[in-house]
Amino acid sequence: MQVIGLCRFSYPAIGGFQVEHDSIEERMAFLYNEARMEERFRLFEAVALPCLREQTDPDFELIIVIGDSLPPHHESRLRDLIADMPQLRIEKHPPRKQRPIMKDILNAARRDPDAPCLQFRYDDDDAVSVDFVERLRQTIANCPGLIARNRAVAVDFNMGYVAEFGADGIRATEIHRPYYVAALGMYVKGGSPQTIMNFAHEKILRFMPTVTLSDAPMFVRGHHSSNDSRQKPVKPVPVSPLTPELRGAFEARFALREDVVRQVFSAT
Repeated sequence: MQVIGLCRFSYPAIGGFQVEHDSIEERMAFLYNEARMEERFRLFEAVALPCLREQTDPDFELIIVIGDSLPPHHESRLRDLIADMPQLRIEKHPPRKQRPIMKDILNAARRDPDAPCLQFRYDDDDAVSVDFVERLRQTIANCPGLIARNRAVAVDFNMGYVAEFGADGIRATEIHRPYYVAALGMYVKGGSPQTIMNFAHEKILRFMPTVTLSDAPMFVRGHHSSNDSRQKPVKPVPVSPLTPELRGAFEARFALREDVVRQVFSAT
């Protein structure tokens, strides 16, 4: 079954952000600010990409959506970072309304629209477990009756961590968060045009049956200065330096290596 992921990399959508801007030019200026882009690239390199490289089931594809206005030096840097990852590809698009364009991109990516597929969203500052694709595929395979009777079924891995990353390493805390973007997947029946982008992630349970698994940590949610969801006042999440045991778990489950994080975030 085809597995398709979608990642927006500073794409200047019309809507789709919690921080509002008065014009698309103002949004682009915010997104393409050099300090912000440097932080996003460091997170992408040190946090988001390693776990994708080490997926136990490498049979997936991830579409990285960028704006056709992304400055060339940023686009070149992005292409260099993913050059060794055949599952990843970049699509350039002009600004359009968030949900319609993302739905169009996902549906266009289906090799056979009459066949079922699995979909997931992927933020460029998060990580998923190295067995995320494998477990997503296996979970749906374990639910033949459910998928036979429904156009869509969500799979929610709701156990993971919130983490902060920097030159001093990783600080984290364990959380249980249902229907987070990270580690949330969706089965789509063959012939159905629905996509995971049809639904707000925290409301997806209103529209389809969901399967929830809480048996293992499956995501790391990055907290940092350029989180869209954290530009407004929010309750802080206390984090602590990794213990030796947790450091080993982060390497084994998410391919997150503290020495790599320190190196990437210390670069000038």
